Amino acid sequence: MRDSEQIELGNPIRADGEGPVLTQTRSRRWPWILLLLLGLGGAGGWWYTTRSASGDPKAGAAAGGGPTDGRSGPGQGQGRSSGRKDGDMRPATVATAPVTTADVDVHLNGLGTVVPRSVTTVRSRVDGELVRVEFREGDMVKKGDLLALIDPRPYDVQLTQAKGQLAKDEALLKNARIDLARYRQLWSEDSIPKQQLDTQESLVRQYEGTVEADRGQVDSANLQLTYCRIVAPITGRTGLRQVDPGNIVHASDSTGIVTITQISPITVVFTLPEDSVPDVMAAVRAGRTLPVDAWDRAQRRKLATGALLTVDNQIDTTTGTVKLKADFANEDSSLFPNQFVNARMTVDTRRGVVVIPSSALLRGTQGPYAYVVRDDKTVTVRPIKPGPVEGAVTVIEDGLKPGETVVTDGTDKLREGAKIELAQPIAPPGAAGGGQGGGKPGADGQQRRKRPRETKE
Repeated sequence: MRDSEQIELGNPIRADGEGPVLTQTRSRRWPWILLLLLGLGGAGGWWYTTRSASGDPKAGAAAGGGPTDGRSGPGQGQGRSSGRKDGDMRPATVATAPVTTADVDVHLNGLGTVVPRSVTTVRSRVDGELVRVEFREGDMVKKGDLLALIDPRPYDVQLTQAKGQLAKDEALLKNARIDLARYRQLWSEDSIPKQQLDTQESLVRQYEGTVEADRGQVDSANLQLTYCRIVAPITGRTGLRQVDPGNIVHASDSTGIVTITQISPITVVFTLPEDSVPDVMAAVRAGRTLPVDAWDRAQRRKLATGALLTVDNQIDTTTGTVKLKADFANEDSSLFPNQFVNARMTVDTRRGVVVIPSSALLRGTQGPYAYVVRDDKTVTVRPIKPGPVEGAVTVIEDGLKPGETVVTDGTDKLREGAKIELAQPIAPPGAAGGGQGGGKPGADGQQRRKRPRETKE
């Protein structure tokens, strides 16, 4: 009965029949074994972490398969550089340039538009048929050249009528004058009353006025006939023809026949900030000729060279700028009316001033400064006062002296007292390699500088 109860409870009977197997005791041992294994694993992880943080090369090699000779891989030195002392930091590689003196032209730049000196729309001054055009579109014409011809026949007829009326009235005037002379003789002999003489004198004056009016009609008819020949009012370049031969033109037409633009000489109107007005006016009052260069939109090609013509008499309050006009000969037609240009005017030339490359000029919260190289291959921060900028150089008003050396490249890695080493000059493409300064072009086609090989211990 006892054995059967053991079987019913699910406990197996031992082989010798003495009693059931105690499986419950064995099952309670497994959680403790798992806890022990987890504890051993955590201890091993803690040991590995502490060994790696201490810089053990074997621990790093075991984890990442890196070098086992104690040298750091790429980028590892930078990651731990913050924990080093200044004396242990590797010198920064920079490019430098000497502080020199030079003659610098002071320029003022402004946006401008090419404006012709004169633009004329040629219109007919009489009504009539356009029978002939004597120009081609785009031709250069001179003042007085025949451009077009209006049918002159109606105005020839008007001139003939005016001349006939003039001849008639002149004959009446001649007869009235003869009668006046006779009346004066008769009045002197007391043969006619004074009133008759006065009437004859008035008639003569009336005919004289009529003749003058007739002569005006003749001159007007001659003028209208002259207007049938349309000539160029200015010298310039013709535009597109607006009317074709055979059309009736009127003096009231707004489009006209053609537009003539004077392009040689030509002017450029440009603007400058109001802060530049004192310098410009000082040069103008001194009677100096200020040269002005016109550059294209991209400021890559100089189109023409001229001189300042005049300065406007007021400043635009909406933009804070003043307009200036420069004159250009434009003999090669390099400037085109209404073309956008960049005007560069030379207002002064500064002789023997201190200059540095513009790349050496830095700006911070304390103002402009530069890194100056000392004799011990360290740099110091030097506050400077910059002046005008011309091309790739900047004039230094104060802070630097000729003969000093400034850093032009690599300044982002510097601070006060940092050690530096000069960058090796890059060999030109095609030069023979083999030295420390030689190298092969990289993937981007740039010449690379070879690093010195590391010697294995």
